[in-house]
Amino acid sequence: MANLIPVAKTVGSNKIVPTISIPYPLGNPDTSKEQQWKLRYHRVGVALDALTTDIKEQTVFTVKI
Repeated sequence: MANLIPVAKTVGSNKIVPTISIPYPLGNPDTSKEQQWKLRYHRVGVALDALTTDIKEQTVFTVKI
C-alpha cells in the first residue's frame, strides 16, 4: 500500500495499492466513523487480493473512491 505511486514504481514495488494521503493513508478524519470503516475495509480487501494475485509485471491495483 502506498500513497506516492511514482515513488513506489521507482523503487520497484511489484504490487501497489493506492492509499489516500500521507498523514491518513487508510482514512479521512473529515468523514464519519462508518464511512472510514468502509473505506479502510475496502482498501485492505484490495491489498489482500493483491497479495494473492499472480502478476507478470508491476501492477497498480484499482480501488474505488
